[in-house]
Amino acid sequence: MTNWIRAQLTDSSLADLGPLQLAWLGDAVWELHQRLRHCHKSGRTSDLHKAVVAEVNAPAQSKALLYLEPSLSDFERDLVRRGRNRAGRGPRRLKPGTYGKATGFETMIGWLFLNNPARLAQLFEQLEKTQFDQS
Repeated sequence: MTNWIRAQLTDSSLADLGPLQLAWLGDAVWELHQRLRHCHKSGRTSDLHKAVVAEVNAPAQSKALLYLEPSLSDFERDLVRRGRNRAGRGPRRLKPGTYGKATGFETMIGWLFLNNPARLAQLFEQLEKTQFDQS
């Protein structure tokens, strides 16, 4: 399921993106990954959409980050920190910490997608082996 990520070519012109631009990209990459996981399941598209939305929201991204944290490198943790620190308050219904962790997760995803797709695929595969994806 992660072969599409591994096929990405790195683009040095995108090396100077800031944390929020990386988070914006990372959010799209994460959603595409979840959609690809669900497109092979049978069911109505509205049900598939609800399942994907449940996995791409801030609480789910925060939970994914919590699971991955022990296996992250110092550099990846720094990417998460930089994204978290730039996150802002977020929606009122969310705790600021949840929104910040989700933004940090997205920042790391965006950077890895552009610069180290093989590592991104490893992290996504690690998440797929967990209860995280079963919820």
